[in-house]
Amino acid sequence: MIKKQTKDYSKKEIYKILHPWVVEWFDKKFEDFTPSQKKAIVDIHERNNVLVSSPTGSGKTLTAFLSIISELTTLAEKKELEDKVYCIYISPLKALDNDIEKNLDEPLKEIEKIAIKNGATYKKTAKKIEKGLGIRKAVRTGDTSQYERSKMLKKPPHILITTPETLSILLVAPKFREKLANVKYVIIDEIHSLAENKRGVHLSLSLERLQHLIGGYTRIGLSATVSPLEKIANFLVGYEYGQERDCLIVDVNYLKELDMEVLSPVDDIVVADSEETRLAMYNLVDDLIIEHKTTLIFTNTRRGTESLVYNLKKMFPENYNSTNIMAHHSSLSKEIRLEAEDKLKEGKLKAVVSSTSLELGIDIGYIDLVILINSPKSVSRALQRIGRSGHRLHDKSKGKIIVTDRDDLVECSILLKNAKEGRIDKIKIPKNALDVLAQHIYGMSIENPWDIDYAYDVIKKSYCYKDLNRGEYEDVLSYLAGEYGELEERYVYAKIWIDYKKNQFGKRGRLARMLYSTNVGTIPDSSGVAVKCDGEVIGRIEQDFMEKLKKGDTFVLGGGIYRFNYGRGMTINVSPASGPPTIPSWFSEQLPLAFDLALDIQRFRALMDGKFEYKRTKEEILSFLDEYLYVDDFAANSIYEYFKEQYLYAQIPSNKKLLVEYYTGFGGRKFLIFHSLFGRQVNDALSRAIAYLIAKKSNIDITISISDNGFYLSSDKRMGGLEAFKKLSSENLRSILINAINKTETLASRFRHCAGRSLMTLRRYKGHDKSVGRQQVRGKILLKFVEDMDEDFSILKEARREVIEDFMDVKNAKRVIQWIESGQLEIKTINTLIPSPFAFNLVSQGYLDVLSQKDRGEFSKRMHKAILEKIKDQIKEEYY
Repeated sequence: MIKKQTKDYSKKEIYKILHPWVVEWFDKKFEDFTPSQKKAIVDIHERNNVLVSSPTGSGKTLTAFLSIISELTTLAEKKELEDKVYCIYISPLKALDNDIEKNLDEPLKEIEKIAIKNGATYKKTAKKIEKGLGIRKAVRTGDTSQYERSKMLKKPPHILITTPETLSILLVAPKFREKLANVKYVIIDEIHSLAENKRGVHLSLSLERLQHLIGGYTRIGLSATVSPLEKIANFLVGYEYGQERDCLIVDVNYLKELDMEVLSPVDDIVVADSEETRLAMYNLVDDLIIEHKTTLIFTNTRRGTESLVYNLKKMFPENYNSTNIMAHHSSLSKEIRLEAEDKLKEGKLKAVVSSTSLELGIDIGYIDLVILINSPKSVSRALQRIGRSGHRLHDKSKGKIIVTDRDDLVECSILLKNAKEGRIDKIKIPKNALDVLAQHIYGMSIENPWDIDYAYDVIKKSYCYKDLNRGEYEDVLSYLAGEYGELEERYVYAKIWIDYKKNQFGKRGRLARMLYSTNVGTIPDSSGVAVKCDGEVIGRIEQDFMEKLKKGDTFVLGGGIYRFNYGRGMTINVSPASGPPTIPSWFSEQLPLAFDLALDIQRFRALMDGKFEYKRTKEEILSFLDEYLYVDDFAANSIYEYFKEQYLYAQIPSNKKLLVEYYTGFGGRKFLIFHSLFGRQVNDALSRAIAYLIAKKSNIDITISISDNGFYLSSDKRMGGLEAFKKLSSENLRSILINAINKTETLASRFRHCAGRSLMTLRRYKGHDKSVGRQQVRGKILLKFVEDMDEDFSILKEARREVIEDFMDVKNAKRVIQWIESGQLEIKTINTLIPSPFAFNLVSQGYLDVLSQKDRGEFSKRMHKAILEKIKDQIKEEYY
């Protein structure tokens, strides 16, 4: 059973279960236990599964480790500490693993000093006795040298620090596997960031395989603020005979004070032009950085990160240079990222600008302000980012969200309200991923032969597979056993054998362990072009961007300016430069708006619609905004003006009203605009389904553009889009979407990833890496072959599931259709000569390739003036 822990243990009760030397160390170091420690340490000691959700700097790490260190100390004092692993710590980042090892240094060394003072000794070798405890810890990841690995085999760490991928490799390493046979504790840090993707699915099966090996261990999860915590607890502990295992939830997030506000760089964001807003934004960011010692800035995208660093240096050269401001994102080299992290820790940087890469809890020292440029798209992400500031428990987390357009203003105002009032968007955990399942079945076969029924039972203990259909399980077994003989024509060979009489399966081939260990994991290889300067790789750019570069072109990377010299294969050579550069763009960077936050924005729209419908005065509506939102008078006035214009010119769409707008654009091109503010994942699903139905009926070229706030269909001819939309039903949506994504690049890309995870294609073989280009070509050939062979082939099914459930959001798209079917959501249509105010951003986004940011701003400004001209007579009426 999953239960909230409500009891706070007293200092005396906690000291009672800790070893006296640990108590002595703690007493010298701390005045008292933190709230999470008061609730969790005793239960961890008593071997209860515990999920701890608490703010950054609240002592989560010590909460997890203190009773474990105490137990190891007790064993060491009794000379009972054996050469085996007692505790496994797992995190999603190698950098976090290295931080934890350093953070454990201090307590282990200081407790050892106390032990030596008390005469403690341990046997280092058969002949040599050493003073102290001899408690060992070590990091084991893909970066660990062969020498270090061999050392660990002889003297395994008592605390093993690793990643999900390395754990799965260790489970098939026969010699090291023995060292795991007595693990008592497993700690999973940043568990929320793993649970929402296939790395977490992969880990959940490794945990069950470890459970099978050991027979049972205590699971400890450390999480940021997410909702619902019960679902994360389920993910952590899994199921036993169809029933959820026990877990205590320790939730102390409410204790951290939050100083968070939404800032507009201009007084009236509705009427300000884009250039004025842009310059004001940089001035505002500069002012905030100057007012604080160390500022962490999140931009959501790598392009945004590079642009911000470059422009701050350019506009304020007296304040910023390469020594006090740095960029940090995943396309920069490991060395540059580590340099930024180290300089932050040492307090040498005024600011670091990140896309999303510094969200997780790696140690970056003290941050006194976090700035978010534009919406982070979810409440939990906002809280996690802002939680990086004020690192100590009783410090305030201080964050500013800077908005640059009116849609962003409304979105961030509701996000701020939800953050302050504790309304967190729900986490989405992938289920029944058949590619990950195939990888793990192969891994299980390497351990030893398995009974088919028993293996199925072990797999279903994972939260991610508790509802796994037996037929899908058997389909994966059939694929792995080579029962699709045609696949051998495409060099996909059997990986396991099945003996149906004995009801068993096992590994096939002498190279099985090598193939598994070198291809394990869920993160697909990325297709970046290496950028070299003076022989050093400084980062990566997209191939599409490289192809546009001419000799002498300059571009920004890592906040520096570089000149393109030449390219060879997937590497380009550059040299430092000056002058106005271009900013690289990276594919698929946009974060999707969380569905729960989208619904809350829709509910706010409905409230505003009601105010205008009931003829409330401006003063009354501003008073409502003052009470309902946490924004200043300027922001409230901008929101009022924005909604007023939409109401007077068209209608206000909401959670009760789906507005569909017919608009004729440049050159007579027809637009059908759906004001469906449900997030881009839902809108992607709905728009593709509609476009597919239109294409089935008539041979028309249709352009689709989607955003979080809606989508449009565009064509030179009449489309019949609304009629197609009304043909969608909650029953046929999934099947229509599956047909719609066939023959698309999206499916081809996802199939390549799934083929890699399921080991249909090998990314590495006998020490050689296959290039991403070769993998892409092979994936496309294999996809065509599989489609012709069996439309229901398990890995093809998984690729489709990943597209419509993880990349899109078919589940919530179906809910939208159900609301329409039940009458809860009414469709309203309007014809407009100019796009309505709520459609400005969506329509201008459609011209992104031909309009610059400045041109898009001018487009919106012209539209705004035209709208004001249309509604000027209505504005004169006194209740507005």
